[in-house]
Amino acid sequence: MNHAPHTPHDFPFPHDPHASQPPYGPHDPRIPCDFHDPQAPHASQVPHPAPAPEAPETPHTPHQPYDLVGVGIGPFNLSLAALAHPLPGLRTAFYEQRHGFHWHPGLLVEDARVQVPFLADLVTLVDPTSDWSFLNYLRTHDRLFPFYFAERFRIHRAEYDAYCRWVSENLPALHYGHQVDAVRWNPGHRVFEVDFTRLGPDGEIEALGRVQARNVVLGIGTEPHVPAPLKPLADAPGLPVIHAADYLRHRDTLLAAGHITVVGSGQSGAEIFLDLLRHRPAGEERLRWIGRTEAFAPMEYSKLGLEHFTPDYTRYFHALAEPVRDRLVAAQWQLHKGIDVDTLAAIHDELYRRTLDGGWPDAVLTPGVRVRTAGRLATSQIELHVEHIQQGTRARLTTDAVVLATGYRERPLAPLLTALEPHLHRDSKERPRIDEQFRLVLDPSITATGCHIYVQNAERHTHGVGAPDLGLAAWRSATILNAVTGTRTYPLPARTAFTTFGIEQKRPQVPPTRQIRTLLTDGI
Repeated sequence: MNHAPHTPHDFPFPHDPHASQPPYGPHDPRIPCDFHDPQAPHASQVPHPAPAPEAPETPHTPHQPYDLVGVGIGPFNLSLAALAHPLPGLRTAFYEQRHGFHWHPGLLVEDARVQVPFLADLVTLVDPTSDWSFLNYLRTHDRLFPFYFAERFRIHRAEYDAYCRWVSENLPALHYGHQVDAVRWNPGHRVFEVDFTRLGPDGEIEALGRVQARNVVLGIGTEPHVPAPLKPLADAPGLPVIHAADYLRHRDTLLAAGHITVVGSGQSGAEIFLDLLRHRPAGEERLRWIGRTEAFAPMEYSKLGLEHFTPDYTRYFHALAEPVRDRLVAAQWQLHKGIDVDTLAAIHDELYRRTLDGGWPDAVLTPGVRVRTAGRLATSQIELHVEHIQQGTRARLTTDAVVLATGYRERPLAPLLTALEPHLHRDSKERPRIDEQFRLVLDPSITATGCHIYVQNAERHTHGVGAPDLGLAAWRSATILNAVTGTRTYPLPARTAFTTFGIEQKRPQVPPTRQIRTLLTDGI
């Protein structure tokens, strides 16, 4: 990357040196949101979308704040950047700690597919004519006809990753290798200040910087969750206890182990168990798969069930009382934590095939089991102390390697928002309150200025199970952009589901047009 010289101004940090630089490449901020791909090609090696109209260049001075700054460049903020790109006069910048976009590289297992249709790309469900659609990605790479004949409604996970990297390497507002350190409010200038550290290829500090913004969007993503009983083993050197997020990087080591245990009964656990099964010889599988759920349950994938991932349900959920929302999130696990039926069928087919010559595969699949404690046996073996939830019985299981398919948790916002803590409004469980338009509820002294902080995939407690769903990415991004600009920049449908979720219907909010002058033209 070529870096422009620093431009000093009246802040103790230099102004962002990349405010008008060309596209850099791919991904997320100080609190990492995605994964670095050292093999990702430079932007100059990737075909540009055709014809991709450039947003008009807007001069940026030290005293001219951005209209919107994004923290993190995972799929959700990438969607926001793609939809913001063609809007004239809207000044944006997105910062990511990593040096390239790579979406869950440890889980790009062969044949693993995204669990939503390809129409749930970064932009299509809001703007099918966008240059950043998946279909335009295929057209740019001369792959439309092969895709047409392949008849794939759900694409391979690796292909979705490649599509996102193509978008990320061609958008000019993305800045990688930038670790965002803090977001604070400047009451004198009535803007947010975003402090960052620019990092070199090896993670060394190259420079400090600060930019101002009227609106900030936090898309810092999730992080691997390691249950407390297994954390000491996962942190211990030399023991093959790894989270599913790092599975492919450690697959050869795992396959060399005598016995392998997969913990976690969701989609990742199923895909990893299937992959290990396919790579172990018949009769010598030596695999165990356990999980807390009472069954290796299929994902709820009925047509009406999927309507829980619509804007209609999101609005309905947001209007419910907090205790009801909390109960629903826990009860609706099968909407997003179940296993794809095709994956379950593939596991059964593989196990059945291994019975054709007589005998049973050396594989044990036991749902309804939780790990109470764990420890090291001798120098290399691992002992899991487990409990069967329904039977109330306990046992000790010995294994040589463990894969933790135990999911992800939202990264805490607090490290970035320490300076804003006095202004944050929280619910009864000390979680940030988030309004219908995905804005943190802050003191009126801030919001009355028209400045806001938005969140992406940090609002499950207020917006429901659709928060991490790729199918709602474009709609949420458009909702944010409509609120930032104060116009219906992207017209959104008034109704999206056949199901009527409540007796009282709540209509979608449309931001007042009077905000546009303040947000896009007023100086400070």
